[in-house]
Amino acid sequence: MIESMKKYTFLVLASQYDAFLEKVREAGVVHVTLKAEGLAEDEQLRKTIADADALQRLIEAGAPEQLLSERNAVIAKIEATKKEAQRMAVWGTFSSERIAELKTAGYDLHFFTCPKKIFREEWGSIVANEGDTLYCVAVTKRQNDTVLTLAGEPYSLPEGCVEQTLNEHSSAELLTDVEALTGLLAAADARIDAWGKANLDAKRAELAELRRSIDWQKVQLSSDTAADGALRLMEGFCPTEKTAELNKVLNELDTYYEVEDPVEGDATPVKLNNNKFAKLFEVFTGMYGWPTYGEFDPTPILAPFYLLFFSMCMGDAGYGILLMLFGWLTYKGKLKIDMFDGLGPIIMTLGVGTLVVGFFLGTAFGMDLSALFPSIDYLFLNGKVITEGGFQYLTKAQYAASGIEGGYDVAMVLALAIGVFHICLAMVVKALCYTKRFGFRAQLGTWGWTLLIVGGIAALIICMALSVPMEVTKTVLIVIAAISALGIYVFNTPGRNPLLNIGAGLWDTYNMATGILGDTLSYIRLYALGLAGGMLGGAFNNLGLMVMGGSTEGATWQWIPFVLILLLGHLLNLAMSSLGAFVHPLRLTFVEYFKNSGYEGKGNLYKPFANTK
Repeated sequence: MIESMKKYTFLVLASQYDAFLEKVREAGVVHVTLKAEGLAEDEQLRKTIADADALQRLIEAGAPEQLLSERNAVIAKIEATKKEAQRMAVWGTFSSERIAELKTAGYDLHFFTCPKKIFREEWGSIVANEGDTLYCVAVTKRQNDTVLTLAGEPYSLPEGCVEQTLNEHSSAELLTDVEALTGLLAAADARIDAWGKANLDAKRAELAELRRSIDWQKVQLSSDTAADGALRLMEGFCPTEKTAELNKVLNELDTYYEVEDPVEGDATPVKLNNNKFAKLFEVFTGMYGWPTYGEFDPTPILAPFYLLFFSMCMGDAGYGILLMLFGWLTYKGKLKIDMFDGLGPIIMTLGVGTLVVGFFLGTAFGMDLSALFPSIDYLFLNGKVITEGGFQYLTKAQYAASGIEGGYDVAMVLALAIGVFHICLAMVVKALCYTKRFGFRAQLGTWGWTLLIVGGIAALIICMALSVPMEVTKTVLIVIAAISALGIYVFNTPGRNPLLNIGAGLWDTYNMATGILGDTLSYIRLYALGLAGGMLGGAFNNLGLMVMGGSTEGATWQWIPFVLILLLGHLLNLAMSSLGAFVHPLRLTFVEYFKNSGYEGKGNLYKPFANTK
């Protein structure tokens, strides 16, 4: 839910403005309305922000640019030397001194590569053979500025061959250089580590002070002047429950202020106040955008549905246990991964949901649990209706042997039913929220669609449950449709030309007809992802059993590939399933739910001007 706010307008003497801001910052409850035009024009603020950004990059890098450049230069040298060693490896071990002695004596060595199919022995000696390429060397002698072969004929590089320039050092010598460079890299890392230990704490404190200075400058620039600059006028917001505390501070300062309720159009910040469970999922609300002050906080509804959607997409009780373990290790700091920092509790919560849903869906580590829990298999897996004086619970094997045809997959139908309910809930939320913000009269069109879809579905379900005669059911639905049509086509925008209202209603009808069906079908992904993950897990189990010869009584050596296949296979499946289970529930929330609930997410989070460290 969103906490109630009060809008404050402060009128302060310019000479007392800094003292006033200091007291407001000490109170730490006022969210100051910042003025973008003033912030953009202030040179000092831009410089402070640039300094803070530069310091932030320095802290993230962990060392000055000079130390990092030295380290990067060593790394580049190591990579280049390794590459050169690899190039020279084919030429074997040689002595650069011996080559120099031959050159002094008037003999030169010419290295070249040649396609195997055109090589002739008189061209030179073969040093190495790799695939279709020969690595060769030819010896020549210099006589009166003429290069001759040892046979006394003029030398030229054979056609089709490519001359090669060798490094002065052999591959073995270059690899020795790599070892020496690795020592230099370790020394560079040590210098960076030493700099970090000596400077990072001080740099973080300096960055915190810069950010405090930025906040101060922003607030200073976010006031208007009056009475030829003698007065400063500032606007801010304070949670209603904190107003008594703020008023006490203002009265002590003898500051003139006015308090009023925010109205539509004010830049009122939002402060969310949810229970411990819903608070875990506020991070997802923030990913889309915070609600405006007049909107409905979607988090209390987002939380249980995201948990359900994630659990259905995972659909495996075994993976739920692993997620719980991973979340607990992250929460306790025993497993430190930056991207999961602070997410331990929500991962544990998602793991618990996956465990429960996976249990009812009858899957654990890709294994079918229906033989152990026949009632669960009947209710949640097969959904086969056996009527011989009542329900009869059968396992999959019993059902297959019974010869009964028909039935349906409850998991798929359940996914669609959840989708219908989720969209209907979104439409009700939209109607209630928009009515609160803009008034009932302006939302007759919204209520028309809500009555038609939500009311129609509810009426149909009630009539079917109570075995209401078909003619009565038809009459009820016709009445609902007629009343809805008035809101959709006639009164959707009161005061406007009725013909325009009818045209707008027809356009809305087209959008709803094409949108609602697609939105509902999108929820099949809850079933499809869970099914795919279960089938892939089962496939890895079958691969493991194939290695064991179809049983768990294989030879000792067979257990090694069996365990590796299961371990790596299920880890891969867990990673892919987790990614899909993270993304697709967000998609159902951000697209299907938020679109049909009218949620905009363009609000600003409450950030009080305070003495932060």
